[in-house]
Amino acid sequence: MPGNPYDDHTLARVVPEITRQIGVNLRRIADAGYRSQNAPKEQGLSVFISGQKRGVTDQIKRELHRRSAIEPVIGHLKAEHRMDRNHLKGRTGDAMNAILAAVGYNFSRLLAWIALLRACCHALTKHKPT
Repeated sequence: MPGNPYDDHTLARVVPEITRQIGVNLRRIADAGYRSQNAPKEQGLSVFISGQKRGVTDQIKRELHRRSAIEPVIGHLKAEHRMDRNHLKGRTGDAMNAILAAVGYNFSRLLAWIALLRACCHALTKHKPT
């Protein structure tokens, strides 16, 4: 977003857009950068953050745990796929940078999977001398 606003200040604009894109109403947001005071009240949104004790059910705990599993991937994208610095101009450049970094990450995972598959096939077809 332009101006690099604090996460909590973007909820009113971002949540309706996400709801429109995925076609499902959001019920929960789990991120330490958000606080519930800026959550859109008309959508009945609940905000849960790591370490929160009150009102957290077992399902919400699992969702929070799943959220923490994605953080290393984001860190890897920033470090290894040059997302720490964007040399492209404007909003379009920001979007292109994010998409190209995701494509590069997915492509490297695909190549690793193909290499593993090839190694397994090679091990299975290896003939032993008799």
